[in-house]
Amino acid sequence: MAYKTGEKPGKGTYVCTDCNQIVVLNDVTDTLPPCPRCSNTTYTK
Repeated sequence: MAYKTGEKPGKGTYVCTDCNQIVVLNDVTDTLPPCPRCSNTTYTK
């Protein structure tokens, strides 16, 4: 399943689909940011 920037998918580790940068969300209210490395907006978990 793909997750997009702006969504609140819950706690967990998300991986950028373009550059494999890892983004960790620590709270259920955290919003996925654009990828800090490549500005991509799609992640997998």
